[in-house]
Amino acid sequence: MHKRTKIKIAIFVLLVGMACMFTAVVTDHWAVLSPKVDKVNETCEAAHFGLWRLCKKHIYMTSENYVDGHGCGPISLPGEENCTYFRHFTPGQDAEIFEYKTQKEYNISAAAISIFSLAFMILGSLCLLGSCTGKGKGRDYLLKPAGMFFAFAGLCAFISLEVMRQSVKRMIESEDTIWIEYYYAWSFACACTGFILLFLTGIALLILSMPQMPRNPWETCMDAEPEQAE
Repeated sequence: MHKRTKIKIAIFVLLVGMACMFTAVVTDHWAVLSPKVDKVNETCEAAHFGLWRLCKKHIYMTSENYVDGHGCGPISLPGEENCTYFRHFTPGQDAEIFEYKTQKEYNISAAAISIFSLAFMILGSLCLLGSCTGKGKGRDYLLKPAGMFFAFAGLCAFISLEVMRQSVKRMIESEDTIWIEYYYAWSFACACTGFILLFLTGIALLILSMPQMPRNPWETCMDAEPEQAE
């Protein structure tokens, strides 16, 4: 396969990864939490949240939906929903969320790292744009920083995922929690997909931008003819 074709495939995969990561950052279905349900034909309150917002949903549990030993939900059932934004950057304020003090440091870290991921994606996109509009050696040169920026974006996405996972774990294990069940939802899956695509494709793009390997054992990299991505 020609080198330019490989680069086009890598760019397409990066676009998919960026779309997944952006979707994860702006949506609030990273995790779903459910409290214990003791009686049927009553309203219970489930919650889902992301990096910026918490949504609580009042769900009426009927005998058809109730499963003994399980929590409120599923979250897809109809019900009144109320969403509020986390006050991440308000100093000196311990917000009461989920009826106990949340680990605010986790939320700040996950949100801030996701912003770094978006920033690296923007820088990588600018380098790709310059590579597509450039000519000669400048085209190949800009692919190197583009690959590094996208790989860094993937790493930031992974760190944000791990911070969010630890945050949910801390909430569930708290002695004051009312939640008995949790699972990671589609926003979390989008972030995982974004991490994999951005990191692996960024590394692949970096490798593709490297000089051509020598064809003969006695030929050095400096002697090899440069391969232009035309």
